[in-house]
Amino acid sequence: MTATTSDIQQAAGVLRAGGLVALPTETVYGLGANAEDPAAVARIFRVKGRPPSHPLIVHIAAADQLDDWVEEVPLAARLLAERFWPGPLTLVLRRGRRVPLEATGGLETVAVRVPDHPVALALLSAFGGGVTAPSANRFGSVSPTTAHHVRAELGDGVDFVLDGGSCEVGVESTIVDVTGETPAILRPGGVTREDLEAVLGRPLSVPSTSGVRVPGQHPSHYAPRARVVLVEPEKVVSEAELAQEEGHRVGVFLPAPLAGAAVRAHAVVALPESPAAYAKGLYGFLRELDRQGCDLIVASLPVEEGLGLAIANRLRRAAGPRLPA
Repeated sequence: MTATTSDIQQAAGVLRAGGLVALPTETVYGLGANAEDPAAVARIFRVKGRPPSHPLIVHIAAADQLDDWVEEVPLAARLLAERFWPGPLTLVLRRGRRVPLEATGGLETVAVRVPDHPVALALLSAFGGGVTAPSANRFGSVSPTTAHHVRAELGDGVDFVLDGGSCEVGVESTIVDVTGETPAILRPGGVTREDLEAVLGRPLSVPSTSGVRVPGQHPSHYAPRARVVLVEPEKVVSEAELAQEEGHRVGVFLPAPLAGAAVRAHAVVALPESPAAYAKGLYGFLRELDRQGCDLIVASLPVEEGLGLAIANRLRRAAGPRLPA
């Protein structure tokens, strides 16, 4: 079911009243609050179980609103916003006075983007302000790509859920730090490094650590209940079968080149050949193996170019050390 105009107006009213709205974007569903309401922003952290030092992304309706939310907009930021907004790109800039420190994790930088989803854009337009919106799930777990995922995980913690169907991109936005002389990718995502470099005319680094805190940097993130183990592609079948023999309920991410291979495992996900289709389905695949009762997921990393870089980033985080229960 797709949100109606009446739904959007009602959701805008919930935001104005300090409530939380789950909204669809092209990447994943977000848990939104009025970006200028510190109490509403603080409630996002409580509902998600998210550390208050972990910054949020401020969503705005159009690129020409960027100056209202940040201290200054360097040329690199304007070039990227002009090319990729609306779209799955987040820019980290110096915080404007309009943004409360509660939304930035106490930092003097703020992450901003314009989502590319008609329901999200309609809500932002109807609300008339910025909306802080991390993924609408418990902190560290698999991000939601349908309204059903949001309701199942957060329940009554959300005041209103806007249903915009399944998310088209399926992984979070690319985050680029443009506060210094040299832009850097702090989180790979829906806009590829290659496309960013083509616009800026320079290579971009993807540092494993950064002095700028941004969403998705925790060692364990995007994680299903099952433990994720990463192996070389040619070892996926043998490692999965060994773990199954040892008593695990094994789920397997079977790479496209191995399509049709017989695997003795509890559940098998045959991965699509297209990186875009893989990215769109990634979180759904993880949730499905959880649903089937797997306690171990065996997967391999894709080639880390194009969207493969974002997929590999998410799988590494999913396989990271577990957050405390």
